[in-house]
Amino acid sequence: MDERRIWVVWGGVFTDTSFTRLDPGTEELHGPFHDLATAERAWRDHMRRKVDIATHRLFVMEARPTASVA
Repeated sequence: MDERRIWVVWGGVFTDTSFTRLDPGTEELHGPFHDLATAERAWRDHMRRKVDIATHRLFVMEARPTASVA
């Protein structure tokens, strides 16, 4: 089993503060990052740019590899 771990930063501007549905066309995906610390730095940098938008949220997520189809 492949033990590599990667992280991505994902999110965007949501339609309301329940943060369940993205406003179309606002999705953001940053990465992949090979360590959590780098992903968290990217998260902070991107969040600072839109700090005045109450419905903007980004999340640091671990991307797990799936089994390849042979």
